Amino acid sequence: MAARSATRGPLIDPIRLSGLSAADPAAVRAGGSYDALIFDGLDLSGRDLTGAGFLECEFHRVSLDGATLRGATLAECVAGEVHAAVLKAPRSSWRDVRIERSRLGSVELYESELRGVHIDGSKLDFVNLRNARLTDVLFSNCIIEELDLGSVVAQRVELRDCRIGTLDLSGATLKDVDLRSTGFSVIRGLDGLRGATIDDQQLSLLAPLLAAHGGIVVE
Repeated sequence: MAARSATRGPLIDPIRLSGLSAADPAAVRAGGSYDALIFDGLDLSGRDLTGAGFLECEFHRVSLDGATLRGATLAECVAGEVHAAVLKAPRSSWRDVRIERSRLGSVELYESELRGVHIDGSKLDFVNLRNARLTDVLFSNCIIEELDLGSVVAQRVELRDCRIGTLDLSGATLKDVDLRSTGFSVIRGLDGLRGATIDDQQLSLLAPLLAAHGGIVVE
């Protein structure tokens, strides 16, 4: 019998929304507060939504290209088929949020806090999570060209069945971070791997980098 992994996975609660009202796109603005609304097929490209709050909202087929969500708060929200070549959401707060089947280009989430977040079946070009705090976060079935986790504090985070081009863990602090089943082309910041769980195949691929990093000569 195989030994059970001691790595604790993310705790993701289901999100159930009901009784939603249709959102008025003309009323969406910076600093606004929006509860129990559905944003369906709306174009919010370029909108300044700085400091806005969204509680129990659903986003479906929404364009957020160039939108600014700096300091925004999203809680108990679901999003599907969201598109944005550039999404600026630094220092934002995400609690119990699910994103699926979305196409995002450059996503700025540095210095943000993510708790209970699940991103599934999506393609992302560049995700900047530097200096963010991640708790109970799951990326599943995603393609990510570059994932910057530099200086993050992460606990119970899993990358499941993903393909990552470049993963940067420089200065990261990890606990119960599961990287098994995910492939990487490049990993930067090997010191930041402390606290991560990898599988045998990943270890064999990382061996030359770990040897070079530790000044070990293999002949």
